[in-house]
Amino acid sequence: MGEYWWSIEVIDADMMPADRWRDTHAARLIEAAISHGAKDWNWLRTPWGVVFEMCFAEWDAWSGFRDLPAVVAALDSVPDPINGLMIYPGRGGSSGSRQPRKPLPKAGAGAAPIPTEDLVPLVVHEALERATDAAVAAHSYAA
Repeated sequence: MGEYWWSIEVIDADMMPADRWRDTHAARLIEAAISHGAKDWNWLRTPWGVVFEMCFAEWDAWSGFRDLPAVVAALDSVPDPINGLMIYPGRGGSSGSRQPRKPLPKAGAGAAPIPTEDLVPLVVHEALERATDAAVAAHSYAA
């Protein structure tokens, strides 16, 4: 028997904070989660919004929860409908735009220094250039 965590993250908008959305829809979301097999649930307050985490005993229970009319209505009424809703598997709480993560050392190729050794310049001899030009000219006249 596994635990399948899902998170619904709602981000504050200019006109309405996510706390107000949570106050309006929390009871219905909790009731829907429990009635569809949620073993655990939790609300998190972040500096940029709220996160509703829920744990289901079965992976398929999430789909049933997500399709409920109360859940659809709650998700349709988030404060910022364009950029203010994130739904993902796992426990929630990402870093907001006002608090970027600062990994040290930098992840990926940014951690390796750029090589600074001198490159050897390529020198083309004039005689070789003239011979190549002559060969190209002879070939174009022959065609």
